[in-house]
Amino acid sequence: MRVLCTATGSPSHGRALLPLARALAGAGHEVTVVTTADVAPVFAADPVTVEPTLPRIDFSAMGRASAEAAEAAGADAPEGGQEAHLKVLVDRLTGDMALEGHRVLAELARDFRPDAIIRDGMDIGACLLAEQLGIPQLPIPAGTVNILDPAALLPALNRLREQLGLPVQEEPGSLYPHGRFDYLPAEYSFARFPATVLAYRQTTVVDRTAGLPGWVAELPADRPLVFAAVGTALPMFREVLPPGTPLPVGMTDPAEQLATIIAGLSRLECTAVVATGGIEAAGGVEPAPHVHLTDRLAQPLLLECADLFVTHGGYNSIREAVRTGTPMAVLPNFGDQLPNAERVQELGLGRHLTDTDPDAVAAVCRELLADRETAARCRRAQLASLALPDIGQVVADLEKLVA
Repeated sequence: MRVLCTATGSPSHGRALLPLARALAGAGHEVTVVTTADVAPVFAADPVTVEPTLPRIDFSAMGRASAEAAEAAGADAPEGGQEAHLKVLVDRLTGDMALEGHRVLAELARDFRPDAIIRDGMDIGACLLAEQLGIPQLPIPAGTVNILDPAALLPALNRLREQLGLPVQEEPGSLYPHGRFDYLPAEYSFARFPATVLAYRQTTVVDRTAGLPGWVAELPADRPLVFAAVGTALPMFREVLPPGTPLPVGMTDPAEQLATIIAGLSRLECTAVVATGGIEAAGGVEPAPHVHLTDRLAQPLLLECADLFVTHGGYNSIREAVRTGTPMAVLPNFGDQLPNAERVQELGLGRHLTDTDPDAVAAVCRELLADRETAARCRRAQLASLALPDIGQVVADLEKLVA
């Protein structure tokens, strides 16, 4: 098979795609990944062709548009900000970005002649190309896929279809005509809207070149180990936004969020490791001696030993914590992170940190470390995750769709 894959947004999207692309390439199929310059390095160590030609998402324009949408709607509560963000996201995904992405992919497809497409959940251009070519397309596991209502996308998607001379569709499910991929069992799904799901076991080895630094082995083991991370999207926002550009509505400055985490863990009796993403904490907050800061770390590896995960609630991080049976304290920021935090609490796999006072953060973490019922539920979720088919099953599943 010749499989065309796409990934956009932050590097976390690339890491969600990588196990699928790796399994297909390892089985002898020809895999081409079309992505952005930001995400391309994720695939550097794998035998896939990488084309960093997808248009980059204009985060500064999204920030301005979501701020204007929220102001017009009078949305100052988190829920209102979330609605404004989703509306702007739909507009962006089905606007010029979709047409430009489609143009790039169609040009490449003329020579590559793909048999199937595995696409980023934010890549609408790939949907249109699959319909033109009459080949299956499935989105990778992603927060965007989980929270976007296909019915809300349908009118704009049909406008794009008309522009390209494609027949319009009446069913919202036409966005996922062959289903979608996931790395979680159905009973632990974070998806809001039903679809056929091809689910595989979340791997703990995404970046095969990653390891833990030697100082991790010297950490005291007589206290609980707490790992905290702010993800990859937030640092990227700060890096690409020009000074003075408003953050998307509902988003906290990542430097302030990091300061909250460091201050909270400094009040907790534990050994803490905080992956900062290269961000400096706001207010010059200083970590206590038992809190160790590092720019980046091999998250799936450290989670295998962690007693608690303080996370921003990105979907990659959620899945990795379920895979290792690690309870979560979720401090969400934007996008799918707020509904993810609510779902974690609903499933009993951790807590949604709604009070960002450092003392309150420390108190919730302390309770979770002592909560045997939450630990047992995390173990049950881990067992369910381990019972999923290996990622290699994607080869046979995709071959059936292509046949």
